[in-house]
Amino acid sequence: MTRAAVWEGSAIAVREVRLPEPGPGETLIRISAATVCGSDLHTVSGRRPAPCPSILGHEAVGVVVATGADSPVSVGDRVVWSVTVSCGECPRCRAGLSAKCCSVRKVGHESFAGDWPLSGGYAEHILLPAGTAFARVPESMPDVVAAPAACATATVMATLEAAGPVTGRRVLILGAGMLGVTAVAACSVADADVRVVDLDEQRADSATGFGARPDDGGPADVVIDFTGSTPAIAAALGRLDVGATMVLAGSVLPAPPLAVDPETVVRRWLTLTGVHNYEPRHLTRAVEFLETTQADFDWAELVGSPVPLERISSVMSPPGSGRLRSAVAP
Repeated sequence: MTRAAVWEGSAIAVREVRLPEPGPGETLIRISAATVCGSDLHTVSGRRPAPCPSILGHEAVGVVVATGADSPVSVGDRVVWSVTVSCGECPRCRAGLSAKCCSVRKVGHESFAGDWPLSGGYAEHILLPAGTAFARVPESMPDVVAAPAACATATVMATLEAAGPVTGRRVLILGAGMLGVTAVAACSVADADVRVVDLDEQRADSATGFGARPDDGGPADVVIDFTGSTPAIAAALGRLDVGATMVLAGSVLPAPPLAVDPETVVRRWLTLTGVHNYEPRHLTRAVEFLETTQADFDWAELVGSPVPLERISSVMSPPGSGRLRSAVAP
C-alpha cells in the first residue's frame, strides 16, 4: 500500500491506496518532494474546475522504483516528468504539438475514481503511463529546486522559445511569481535588458535579485505575460516596439476580452502568440537551466520548507515570507 492526499472538493484527505504493478511502458516513482503550483491553489479555491476526487500536484521529483517493459527510464533514476501524457500518434503529436495531443492526459488532473488513480504528485508514489516524458535530475540539485522544473521552469523554456532570441533585446515580464522570476533569470543569463512588473511591489523588487531592473514604462521588444490579466496585457500591448513579440502564457482562466487593433499589428509588424504546457525538449532544458544557474541564483530560497503529507492542507494557500512556492515531502 501507499498513501495519497486526495482532493475531495471541500477538503483533502490522506488515504491508503493499493500500490500498482507497472504495465508496459509504465513507470512507478517514489516521490521525494512536490511543489504547489498556482493552478492547484485555483482548484481548491474554486476558481478552476477539476476532476473530483483526484490527487492534485504536477510539479514533483522522485526516484524510479519499478518499471514495465519499454519504460524510458530505469530503476534508481532520479527524475522529473512532464505534466502532459501524449499518444505520440495523432495529427497534433506528429506536428510537434504533443502538449495538445488529441487524447492528452495530465498529471495531477485525472479522476481518482478512474483508471489512473495514482496520477498526482501529492502522494508517496505516482504511476506514470506510457507517453510520459522524463528528464534525469543530477544529485547535486535539491528536491525543492528540481520539482518546479516539471511545470514552472519548463513552461518558461517554452515561452522563451516562442519569443525568439532575447540577447540584447528589451524584455518585459508581466508577473513576478515563480514563472516570472524564472523568466527574468533566464533572460538575464541571455544578456537581455529585463524589466518586470507586478502589482505586489515586494515581489517585483525581489525579482531584481534575479536580473531584472525596475520598470521604466518604456518600449519593449519582447513581452511575456504570466498574469492572465487583461488590463496588464492591454497596457503592455501599447508598449510593443516595431517588430516586437508578445507571448501569452498566463491566460488559463476566463477573463475579459482583449481589444487588439489589427492595423497596429500589421503596421508595427507585431507577433502575438500563446503557450500552454510545453514539449519534452522544454523539460530537458528546464533541468539543464536550473543545473547551470545553481551558483548564480538561490532557487531553493523561493520555496518554503516541505511539510509532510499529513499537513498538506496547511500549504494549499499562497505562500508568505517572500516564498513563491510551498512544498510537500510525501
